[in-house]
Amino acid sequence: LTADCVPVVLRSRTAPVVGVAHGGWRGLVSGVIEALVECLPVAPDELEAWLGPAIGPEAYEIGSEVAGSVRESLGGIPVDRVLSRGAAPDKWQLDLFALAERLLDKAGVAAGCSDRLCTFSDRRFFSYRRDGVTGRMATLAWLPDQASAPSQLVATPR
Repeated sequence: LTADCVPVVLRSRTAPVVGVAHGGWRGLVSGVIEALVECLPVAPDELEAWLGPAIGPEAYEIGSEVAGSVRESLGGIPVDRVLSRGAAPDKWQLDLFALAERLLDKAGVAAGCSDRLCTFSDRRFFSYRRDGVTGRMATLAWLPDQASAPSQLVATPR
């Protein structure tokens, strides 16, 4: 269940394996993506990712301390696209999609897709940052039965 955090779905292209996690900045910098990749019984390069709706960088302002944690989690990987200067000198705009993509790449998952749908600006989605109260959206992932066609990663907002 998510609102402004980014849901991450991983599936194997070669085996009947699927995994789901979600993370805001704390979860992402704490290694939720790496833990998900590690617990799946296939090599990271056999996985592809789908990132669901989350708060977009235009709406997600953070302080310098959080920006420092983001930089640290990337371990020297460039932060362009992940962090950009905010309106105030000590504020930053955080792109959760770009952060998740960089962490997936760092974990060895090279293939992925995202529509980069923003929960804050798109009223079809719940957003605590926009409304101050929120509901939740469910991200569902399943393995197709053996007789069906190959699965695809698809987003279907209501």
